[in-house]
Order: sequence, then C-alpha cells, then structure tokens
Amino acid sequence: MVTTTVHLLRHGEVHNPGRVLYGRLDGYHLSERGHEMARVVAKTLADQGRDVSGVIASPLQRAQETAAPVSAAFGLATGTDARLVEAGNRFEGTTIGSRPWQLLNPRWWALLRNPMRPSWGEPYRQQADRIQAAVEAARAAHAGHEVVLVSHQLPIWVARLAYEGKHLWHDPRHRQCTLASLTSLHFEDDELAGIEYSEPAGHLAKSLSKGAWSVK
Repeated sequence: MVTTTVHLLRHGEVHNPGRVLYGRLDGYHLSERGHEMARVVAKTLADQGRDVSGVIASPLQRAQETAAPVSAAFGLATGTDARLVEAGNRFEGTTIGSRPWQLLNPRWWALLRNPMRPSWGEPYRQQADRIQAAVEAARAAHAGHEVVLVSHQLPIWVARLAYEGKHLWHDPRHRQCTLASLTSLHFEDDELAGIEYSEPAGHLAKSLSKGAWSVK
C-alpha cells in the first residue's frame, strides 16, 4: 500500500488596510504577520520530520509568498498550478466584504439570485473540481511522500466538502480554514483514507470577520 499526504495550505494574512475584497487582483502580498505565519508553518512541518517532496502554489502573490519558506525548509523549488487560484468573484475590488450594507443598493441584487451556486462568482462545483484535479495530479507525482499545495480559503473549503460527500453551499462563517491552516488529505493508494485539519500558526491568526461576505 502506498501512503501519500496532500496538504492544502491556506495562505497567510494579507496586507489589506483598505479591506478590499481582492480576489484575483494583483498587488496583494502578505503582511508581516502573514510572512511570520508562513515561517511558522514551514518550521512546524520541518520539525515534525515531514517527508515533503513537493511544494506547489496558486499563481497569486500571497500564495507564492506563503509557499516560499516551506520550499526553503525542504530544499525545494516552488511549482505553480493555476488550478489552485482564488475563486472568481463579481464583487472583486469592492469593500462589500467589510461593509455588507452596500448590498442594499439595487445594482447588486441580480448577483444574489442564487446563493447556492453562487450567482455572484465561480460555481462551487467548478472550484471543487479544479482543486481536486490539482490534488490528484500532485498525489500521483509525489506518491509515497507528502506534498504541500498553497491555495485560498473558499476553494480549499469546498474541495473538503466535496471529499466528505457534503453539499457545497454553506454559511461562510462556518468554514474551518483559517489563515495558514493545513487541510491534510491522507491517501492509501488511490483512495482517500482520512482528512486532518490543523492550525500551526493559529496563535498568530487574526479573528476573521463574522460577515457572511468576508472573503480573504
């Protein structure tokens, strides 16, 4: 039996003083706390003697910066997989995430017609499918070892829901995927044997917004 672990690592805290829902926009990098989170994750994995043979990240800057210390800790180069990118979101570039009362403006109402899909962005099913495809590619390439994939909160969470056979629509306030957390998928041969969640940098994580539209 070949045992392989794929760790889905959410990026660290982002420098975002304007509290913009930045999505896939360029120019959003880690804050100092975010860099420290990434270093803590890297040290934790190294101290645990993890058999990490690959580190692959979303193309977005915050994910690449989170991956860098992990790659360095294991003497690896960071790969890039576009399938790990943040979810597409029609509210990108706005401050609706931190100021949800803006949704009272009729200009946004058409985007709210189907929250189960969701109608304001990339469908949950599409997100789960692409993350699972990235996981499968990484699992096959690093069979018998461990690999770290750096991605974003929503895609990681809906992928986990899909692996667990649950419906993909959900209350964003109940996502178990805090900053710099690890959602670890344990495979035995080709079969998923278990899912483990951990927060190596939990002591550094800021409390997330309780707003239903918070996307970071």
